[in-house]
Amino acid sequence: MPKAYVLINTEPDVEEEFLEELKKIKGVVEATSVYGIYDFIVKVEASSLEEVKEIITSKIRKLKDLRSSVTLIAAEG
Repeated sequence: MPKAYVLINTEPDVEEEFLEELKKIKGVVEATSVYGIYDFIVKVEASSLEEVKEIITSKIRKLKDLRSSVTLIAAEG
């Protein structure tokens, strides 16, 4: 199953609300707040790579308070 990891930076002081919104998105199988350069790491899985890309571009990247994101597509194998 295709999967990707998304590293996210958000606006300050929105952690709880942002995490709740992430977890509502179909295809988000795990979302965790982290310390360091990024605020969240999100694991996305779907039946096709195109669907993974669609979830990231049409849903995750459109969330209010998202500042930036880096997407890592998992290598198959």
